[in-house]
Amino acid sequence: MFQGQIDFEAAMPIAETAIQDVLFERGLYWASGRSGIVDLVAAHKWFNLAALKGRVDAIPMRREVAEMMSEVEIAAAQRDARAWLSTVH
Repeated sequence: MFQGQIDFEAAMPIAETAIQDVLFERGLYWASGRSGIVDLVAAHKWFNLAALKGRVDAIPMRREVAEMMSEVEIAAAQRDARAWLSTVH
């Protein structure tokens, strides 16, 4: 457990694009198999969220992943993305 103090005066603000970058990186992680497995549903979800947050290069990545997926898998990825959005807003 953290038992220090946070210096809010010296804290650096998060860049506006930081969330887009994190979401995009998660898509790359699952699409590339860095975890040891390729999870196209997860990759599509994260690329979709990155695109929604304004990361334009996530759109062709999401499209490329979708070409390898079934309609059922794409629907699952979209459901997962909506569920994630509902928890962060």
